Amino acid sequence: MLDIAAIPALRDNYIWIIHDGRHALVVDPGEAAPALEFLAAHGLRPRAILCTHRHADHTGGIAELHGVYNVPVYGRRHPNNPHITHDLHEGDRLEFDAPTIAFDIIEIPGHLDDHIAFVGPDILFCGDVMFGAGCGRNFEGTPAQLHHSLQRLAALPDTTRVYCAHEYTEANLRFALACEPDNPDVHRRIADTQRLRAASQPSLPSTIAQEKATNPFLRCNATGIVRTLERQGLADTSEIAVFTALREWRNHF
Repeated sequence: MLDIAAIPALRDNYIWIIHDGRHALVVDPGEAAPALEFLAAHGLRPRAILCTHRHADHTGGIAELHGVYNVPVYGRRHPNNPHITHDLHEGDRLEFDAPTIAFDIIEIPGHLDDHIAFVGPDILFCGDVMFGAGCGRNFEGTPAQLHHSLQRLAALPDTTRVYCAHEYTEANLRFALACEPDNPDVHRRIADTQRLRAASQPSLPSTIAQEKATNPFLRCNATGIVRTLERQGLADTSEIAVFTALREWRNHF
């Protein structure tokens, strides 16, 4: 039986630790101390580190963890990410016997060129491409690439649990409400998220079904969102134009 623990790190990051009670995989350790503390407290031995992309808040703890445990580091090799020991690309499959889990690798550029996702059985680790009710900024590549990456994630089964890397859901839902004020699913998610956060619980994981119902970046054809943007002066209502306008609006929201 696998458990996936959310380890708060830095200001609003999550390090995800997948474990079976004995062995563990550490996903995107932005700093080492919280991960080391959790592993020691639960008597876990890490087998590998998984890295979605090269930003420091996802890689800052890798060197120390690797120094303590000397485990392989799986991710997309990049000149600015020297920690990767095993380079992963689109179509690769990563299998572990302890904890017993397998991941398919998909490349999801648009936030950064080297961004990948780890897709397991009803599990998605998507780093900074998809957030709860939002998406990452378009630092590299084009809005079309980011949109395409999100569409690939949205095509996963509705029951897929979405393990994002940041606790941004409340802020993203405020934007989602501005985009689509009459969406009852957004209102319900706001209430649910507020209850979780008031109890100091993560708002994550969500599911693909929940994201498709409440995440404006997956709802570029929704009538309410299109009308909101038209009132702001958007003339081109093609899906990619709506997505681009949403991302630009969110940058300054």
